[in-house]
Amino acid sequence: MLNLRRRDLLVSVALWAGSGAMVKAGLISGRLPWATNAGSPPEPVRPGPWKFFTAQEAAAVEALVDRIIPPDPKTPGGKDAGCAVYIDRQLAGPYGRQDGLYERPPFMKGLKGQGPQDPDGPAMHYRKGLAALDEYCRNQHGKPFAELSDSDKDDVLSGIEKGSIELKGGAGQTFFQQVIKDAQQGFFADPIYGGNRDMASWRMIGFPGTRYDYRDWIKRHNERFPLPPVSLEGRTEWVVRKS
Repeated sequence: MLNLRRRDLLVSVALWAGSGAMVKAGLISGRLPWATNAGSPPEPVRPGPWKFFTAQEAAAVEALVDRIIPPDPKTPGGKDAGCAVYIDRQLAGPYGRQDGLYERPPFMKGLKGQGPQDPDGPAMHYRKGLAALDEYCRNQHGKPFAELSDSDKDDVLSGIEKGSIELKGGAGQTFFQQVIKDAQQGFFADPIYGGNRDMASWRMIGFPGTRYDYRDWIKRHNERFPLPPVSLEGRTEWVVRKS
């Protein structure tokens, strides 16, 4: 392996520059391995209509995330924290489309550690899972999941989690585990993705967010970080509003 020291690099560059070599800047920039926005930074999620869920599906997901992460006097629950919005935008994007994943048959049942081994991606799992959940609730309670009482919702979800309640299609536990994972991600992700509204979860755990430097506090255990968190978009009070 070539061991190129910094001094050797500087000397070689100086010799090259002194040789009278001339290269147009445009040619050099054209060969650079990067370009503006090459990292595909996320587009900030703005308030607006659902991009993937139907109105009925959205109501069910909001009810689901609010039972998975119930509100308390200090912190909003999954619904008000924007977890359903986060999931909706993810399903409408690369995550839901399975971008970058191999999607061709044959499909065989794999081991748990091998990940999904079926043709249905996250978007289809949600579509089928939400339909099966509402069908079960209508048959057993006469209402869709979103309209049940909190205690009935908890009973249904507890039954699905334990396996005593089986949804149509036989994948109730897998679907519920997926919703839990996605709700957790939406609750703690940067607000730029639509969840963690007003950085509520970061405030709850004292996470500084994307502050440029908090090294002075890294080793100060069991002390609450005194400054408010910062998102990838900064803070709302930093935005200059036009009068």
